[in-house]
Amino acid sequence: MSIIWIVFVVPAILFVVFVAPIWLVLHYRSNRQLGSGLNEQDMMRLTALVSQADMLQQRVHTLERLLDVESPNWRAQEPSAGRSHE
Repeated sequence: MSIIWIVFVVPAILFVVFVAPIWLVLHYRSNRQLGSGLNEQDMMRLTALVSQADMLQQRVHTLERLLDVESPNWRAQEPSAGRSHE
């Protein structure tokens, strides 16, 4: 009986007394932080970044249209073509 007590019951008691409370506190703290979502400042920053991404996408499309007019087969060229590595 004493070996079973030492092998199973003592670790279980130690787990319940020390590990489980810390685990529960950390678990529910992280859930609360995830559930709160973005605050107002983060949402404004995200909106600004989306707007900036849209502007950059429009610029890329404009540059691609200009390149299509000036050099119609620029898309078929290898990326390193035209560059000197010297």
